[in-house]
Amino acid sequence: MNYNLITILGPTAVGKTKLAAQLAYHFNGEIISADSRQVYKYLDIGTGKDLSDYLIEGKQIKHYLIDVIELPEEFNLFDFYKNFFRYYHQIITNHKTPFLAGGTGLYLSSVIQNYDLKEVENEKELSHSLQQKSFDELKQILLELNPNPHNITDFATRDRIIQAIIVAKAQKPVENKIEIHSLNIGINPGREIVKKRIKERLEKRLNEGMIQEVESLLNKNISPARLIQLGLEYKFITEYLTGKISFEQMQNDLYKAICAFAKRQMTWFRKMEREGVKIFWLPEADFESAKEIIKSNYEFV
Repeated sequence: MNYNLITILGPTAVGKTKLAAQLAYHFNGEIISADSRQVYKYLDIGTGKDLSDYLIEGKQIKHYLIDVIELPEEFNLFDFYKNFFRYYHQIITNHKTPFLAGGTGLYLSSVIQNYDLKEVENEKELSHSLQQKSFDELKQILLELNPNPHNITDFATRDRIIQAIIVAKAQKPVENKIEIHSLNIGINPGREIVKKRIKERLEKRLNEGMIQEVESLLNKNISPARLIQLGLEYKFITEYLTGKISFEQMQNDLYKAICAFAKRQMTWFRKMEREGVKIFWLPEADFESAKEIIKSNYEFV
């Protein structure tokens, strides 16, 4: 296989970012982040940006798709997909090795499994016109575009229906799209170890000011509904700050939710494997082991 990308993936709290940065330093690389929340500015502690992880031997490893979007703006799968190819070509042009690192399964799959996503002409105008329509009108439009929908969650809310219509109307190919052949290295220490690390990390982040981070976002007039939509830390801490749940319930429910999220991540990666994606699994984020996998499989130009 002639690989043209190196991907570091795995569930939350396993050390993906640090390992990717170490490998990028060693193999003259730059990193594109595949994290659906680290794209947003000011979501620092809750998303675990840990930008210091990108500093290796005094050198700042260049990274993309972190801190690029202002809340309450939205960033979706297509935004990631389009930007991935934009930055991928930039990295290649700079004669660097492209790395993809993160844990958002859908983002990773879109690149590794070469999804055929297309862009919509005049998307803003289309979105605005759809906003004027009733729920039933929107539902009828979507059913006309897709008479046999597989994903019934597309009909759950107005926003979901509008997004599904936009996706169904997409026809314009993504600029600079090429076929990706990714060398995939996964980190999976096992469920019990991941749960232990999640617990330790949650306590650390709460002590480092994660609650104050959410409080400052609310003070910036970011609505509670928008923060709850971001899920996990932002959802439960917002509910605590708005008086819906106690501190103890917030901490317990958040821990359980992050553990469930890590389990879903592994389920997604196993699904990718069943669909033919090869992943070289490591029990820890071990630099030497990952380095040997790359040296044995990746042909540097």
